[in-house]
Amino acid sequence: MPPATKSRVTTAPAKEAVLAGAVDLARAAAEDLALPGQVGEHRGVIIEGERLLTHVFESLVPGYRGWHWAVTVARPPRGRTATVCEVELLPGEDALVAPEWLPWAERLSPEDVGPGDVLPYVEQDERLEQGYEATGEDADELAIFELGLGRPRVLSPEGRTQALNRWYDGDHGPTAPTAKAAKDQCSTCGFFMKLAGSPRLVFGVCANEWSPDDGTVVSMDHGCGAHSETRGPEPDSLWQTSEPVVNERDLEVVSISTSPSPATAPSPADGDADST
Repeated sequence: MPPATKSRVTTAPAKEAVLAGAVDLARAAAEDLALPGQVGEHRGVIIEGERLLTHVFESLVPGYRGWHWAVTVARPPRGRTATVCEVELLPGEDALVAPEWLPWAERLSPEDVGPGDVLPYVEQDERLEQGYEATGEDADELAIFELGLGRPRVLSPEGRTQALNRWYDGDHGPTAPTAKAAKDQCSTCGFFMKLAGSPRLVFGVCANEWSPDDGTVVSMDHGCGAHSETRGPEPDSLWQTSEPVVNERDLEVVSISTSPSPATAPSPADGDADST
């Protein structure tokens, strides 16, 4: 049953007076299902069809703001007694509801998969196709190396496009912070190893152990500070002189005076005696 809306909650026509008057019966049915004190005021009725009507009661269930109790009653032709068909707790227009349920395979994202996790087999995967069905620029190579020799399925054009777009827009493409800060691109780096097939026109693998992208796929217009032709400021000479450094913790610096002390200075008398 869809949620009750203000446009649907209305007054029952005169011919449905029997069903419209069964408020107490409907309330009793709702209270029988709910806990004490969880059925609120009567909010109106919803005409479901001929001799079929739903009574709407406010829900006082904790945590179910905006929900309502819906009790559907019916009567047989020319009947004068209402019968309860079903009782439900349903959300209204402003009710807080859980998000729409998604299968596990659709909720899973790549970062959720850890070491040892096994993904289910997807028989109809748009990213893959049979090796003998491959078309495009790499079809001949796939036919030679894959047909009947190993992998039952290979990348389809859709799967190849998704992968290339994901790599180019990711951390190893031209918009990465390292690429924006780099002076040179990977296309001119000696450590850039091109991929095989059509991806070689845009992508390769970094083979520089000093690069943060070592062993990963990078675009030609990516870059980093470990470019093979990067040159830092060159010194004036190979031998750089510097001022000596005194380790004052191991050496005691003593100042030596060159002027004679009063005890050793010659007296005037000594000078006169020598002169005579």
